[in-house]
Amino acid sequence: MTSETVNLHGVRVLRCTPDGPTLDGERAALDLIGDAMGQEAELVAVPVERVGAEFFRLRSGVAGAVMQKFVNYRVRLAVVGDVSRHVDGSTALRDFVHETNQGRQVWVLADFDALGEKLRAAG
Repeated sequence: MTSETVNLHGVRVLRCTPDGPTLDGERAALDLIGDAMGQEAELVAVPVERVGAEFFRLRSGVAGAVMQKFVNYRVRLAVVGDVSRHVDGSTALRDFVHETNQGRQVWVLADFDALGEKLRAAG
């Protein structure tokens, strides 16, 4: 099983396991969005272990393309896990993470508990 659907503070979340397909581009994003829609999930929580390294290289455009797919289909995305090794080497990525976490569509959070808190606070 590469995912399960859970209810977190009134939000149906497709919680992906670390051992599934890598989120590494638009095709992978569309696959996750399709899975979410099939499960009637509003948000997809992807462990950082499943996120391709290019996602964290903003210059590659992968993060933007992936995020745009989620926005277009009105499915929220949360990248969950320790991204410190990526943000420590990039001021742009650190700023990107900070800015995305201010919104409601895409979040980069330390763990699944932080996602629960973010959803609880968003009410």
